[in-house]
Amino acid sequence: MSAPLHHVIIGSGSAGFGAATTLRQNDDDCRITMITMDSLPFYNRYDLPQVFHGQHDWRELLDVPPAYYDDMRIALRRRSRVVDVDGTNQLVTLAHQESVAYDRLLVCAGGRGYLPENLTGFAGLMHGFGSFEAAMRLYRDLPKGGTAIIIGGDMIGIDLAMTLLDTGYKVSLIATPQTFWPHEVSDEERTQLFAAMTARGITVHKDHRPVGVSRKDAGKSRCCVTLDDGTEVAGDVVLPFCGLTSSVEFMLKAEVDIERGLLVTPELQTSNKTIWAAGDVCQIWRDQEKAYHFYHGWKNVRVMGELAARNMTGTHEVFDTDVEDRIAVDANGQISSTFWTH
Repeated sequence: MSAPLHHVIIGSGSAGFGAATTLRQNDDDCRITMITMDSLPFYNRYDLPQVFHGQHDWRELLDVPPAYYDDMRIALRRRSRVVDVDGTNQLVTLAHQESVAYDRLLVCAGGRGYLPENLTGFAGLMHGFGSFEAAMRLYRDLPKGGTAIIIGGDMIGIDLAMTLLDTGYKVSLIATPQTFWPHEVSDEERTQLFAAMTARGITVHKDHRPVGVSRKDAGKSRCCVTLDDGTEVAGDVVLPFCGLTSSVEFMLKAEVDIERGLLVTPELQTSNKTIWAAGDVCQIWRDQEKAYHFYHGWKNVRVMGELAARNMTGTHEVFDTDVEDRIAVDANGQISSTFWTH
């Protein structure tokens, strides 16, 4: 009798969690290991702005209770960083030198926040917002009624900006080409969206790019962002929200095709027949355009994870997004986006 297949999932976000649940539903005997750098089990990062509404218990953010993983026989390896994937010998190597063998591998590592090259030297002066811990640090460091400076303003950043306004804070937005990412908007749409944000109370700087960040030891404002015309935008914290760049460094020896992300077929399989990819980390082939495309947003990501899992167990389904890419200003002047969960 053959041993049960061992499915390893790198990443514990929406795609990885959906994949693990689907794998267990489709194969009661298989082994499932989920490897993640996160300290917490899966939660929806679009819910992180809720810390400003008083949600400070991480357990309230979890999609399922921790016992779920035991009940579903999913081995959750938290605080574990993958540094290498050997696609020939089918091994995942962790930072502490442990190797994990797999029969099927699903890469759902997602992406890390993108920062324009000219601002990378100032990263230590900015706040992140990619985890519950980072969200709580922001909550503690932003004084009541204080000003948050948002550089870029992708859809997670704009969602946070609206929450901050609703809870008594001030927001300055420094627009960049990544504003409204991952939506692609026309110049006319950008004008309408900026007008709606201004009407909500956001101070929008849209004509000059940021070139520097500094921190002050004295005075009313603690941070300053300098624009290329010499203008200084003052505030209490600085947050970059400039979209994502795929996390694929650990896949360089995996014998898979890589461009900006992992290149996959419409069935989400890489050029290595034992490796699939889903979510923000992969570019999917579209035969109609003869090109690879990213598909972002939590709904697309969850669908990808579940579909990849079914294909890992023998089906041959094709990813075809049915999530409309839409951002608009409604009749009440509110911004709505298909990438928000609320």
